[in-house]
Amino acid sequence: MLLDQHDITSPEFWARQDAHALVDEIRREGTVQRHETPDDGPVWSVLAHREALAVLGDPVAFSSQRGSLLGSGRRPPAGAGKMMALTDPPRHRAYRESVAPFFSTSGAAALEQHVVHLTRRVLRELPEGEDIDFVHEIGAVVPLLVMCELMGVPAEDRDDVVAMCDEAFLGDTALRRQKAHQKLLPYLFSLVTRKRREPGRDVASALAGDLDVEEAVLNCDNIIVGGVQTVRHTAAMAMLALTQHPDAWQTLRAGADMGVAVEELLRWTSVGLQVLRSATRDVELAGCHIRAGDAVVVWTPAANRDPAVFQRPHHLDLRRSPNRHVAFGWGAHYCIGAPLARIELRALFTALATTLESVEVVRSPVHNRSIINFGLDRFTVRLRRKVRG
Repeated sequence: MLLDQHDITSPEFWARQDAHALVDEIRREGTVQRHETPDDGPVWSVLAHREALAVLGDPVAFSSQRGSLLGSGRRPPAGAGKMMALTDPPRHRAYRESVAPFFSTSGAAALEQHVVHLTRRVLRELPEGEDIDFVHEIGAVVPLLVMCELMGVPAEDRDDVVAMCDEAFLGDTALRRQKAHQKLLPYLFSLVTRKRREPGRDVASALAGDLDVEEAVLNCDNIIVGGVQTVRHTAAMAMLALTQHPDAWQTLRAGADMGVAVEELLRWTSVGLQVLRSATRDVELAGCHIRAGDAVVVWTPAANRDPAVFQRPHHLDLRRSPNRHVAFGWGAHYCIGAPLARIELRALFTALATTLESVEVVRSPVHNRSIINFGLDRFTVRLRRKVRG
């Protein structure tokens, strides 16, 4: 079996040029396969769209409470049962309902013009013809600013919080990121404590009012991480894809439907590599007998390039519709921030396509070494603005 020869759980596997072709070969040997992993023991890998929906759509049979991501050695996570990502219904539903008004389709839509304005300002202030890091100077900026506002971070604290988050997510070593995160959590504790005394109309106040302090802090952190990481990784990987597919870049500049285009960029990049679940009972999946307690991993890029669902799955088609990707997950744990992430990505690529002639890659991008979010640590480019006639 190919899964015995290739470690699909390593960042190096997904950084291979032939990763998706290799996944196609592996999938042909079985859409669900059991194999050993170096850090997490035996797991079942789900490599097809249909089975991905079956796992993600059934939180009763496939639980998140014992961990939602590979890479922990299957140790029970510290926040199990206390945060949105690590709970099952009905508790999970209660966490979502606390903040749902801020992240609903209508709640996110109320922020759209502000996001568009922020995005255009960020791009306008960047120098033309000089080297810039797309990850740090474009991809992460607006999501961080918007998340600070949603959280109710006081204006006088925002520069410090943005700096802490920037280091926690974008620091050049794992140690620097860990140390920055250790500074962020105490700040969130102080923010939640303040919001319990003086609540406002923001996410931190909603969590502080409904949950105990520890739960509120953990969920604030969870929302910030999810809200920033997904967008900045998708933005950078999507821009890289557009530089590698100039026909797609020209399609975007020619006025393609940006909503449809963003869905394809989400499918293509699939930056959230994997979702872990634990079987709560014996269950059959694609003819495989999964036992209670077994680890089941849905590989998002594999599901999003399943030829049984996507015609020409390895073709970047910015007009692809319908697009049933699972980049934001599926079912009860479908990403609560998806409406806002879509708005941020539409705003960014609309601004890029309408104001730039080209984006020139200056140096080969540096991929991160993560089995959680597949993205770029650095992506040095030069922007060439349109000449006004």
